[in-house]
Amino acid sequence: MSDPWPQGVARHVLARTDSTNAEALRLAPGLSGPAWVMTREQFAGRGRRGRDWVMPAGNFAGTLVARPQGGPAGAAQLSFVAALALYDALGDACGPSARLAIKWPNDVLLNGGKVAGILLESAGQGGQVQAVAVGIGVNLAAAPEAGAVEPGAMQPVSVLAETGHAIDPEDFLDLLATAFARWQAQLDSFGFAPIRNAWLARAAKLGEPIIARTGRSESRGVFEGIDDSGALLLRTPAGRQAIPAADVYFGG
Repeated sequence: MSDPWPQGVARHVLARTDSTNAEALRLAPGLSGPAWVMTREQFAGRGRRGRDWVMPAGNFAGTLVARPQGGPAGAAQLSFVAALALYDALGDACGPSARLAIKWPNDVLLNGGKVAGILLESAGQGGQVQAVAVGIGVNLAAAPEAGAVEPGAMQPVSVLAETGHAIDPEDFLDLLATAFARWQAQLDSFGFAPIRNAWLARAAKLGEPIIARTGRSESRGVFEGIDDSGALLLRTPAGRQAIPAADVYFGG
């Protein structure tokens, strides 16, 4: 049993939509508070850097839309709140034998494969963030084909195949929304420091060699953690680098 649904948070469950992030941002101007938007079928889902997000039937696609505190920096911190909430919700769904870890910047791993991803998008003007959409996709029932991911990327896995646990997307929404509310309360009450510490305690490959790639460059080094802004800290032969955005590959 999950905790009660978070007070003051709306819930919208759709049969079909293009993208829960897009739908959430369309709803945002008329909302009086935060809201979750979930769909049973998503036909134009998006991942990071404009990639497609494939959603087989029975998987989870949902978005929390809210008005963040603290401008763009505060909005970015919600990615770490989402990762911790996903970690907890998947732990509840998968049982104690599942090996879970968080991969910077936006993935959750199950038994070494990618089971979930996070995508933040915002709406605003004049440098002000008026609404942020925290989009979450989880392979509950099925994973995309291995050939659908780029070379070197984490192989996708599903909760069902890895653990034998079948969970309905709406039941998973209950777990996720309550977990998100708990970590959001931590952020609101104590700032980013406890979120950062909790995230690091669950981080994949901390202290090990990784590769960080942007569209223009590649950096290799030891993953030393994240700084107070959430940027990746990489120890390289040229010194420590703080990398605000990149795709991370495991190796060395």
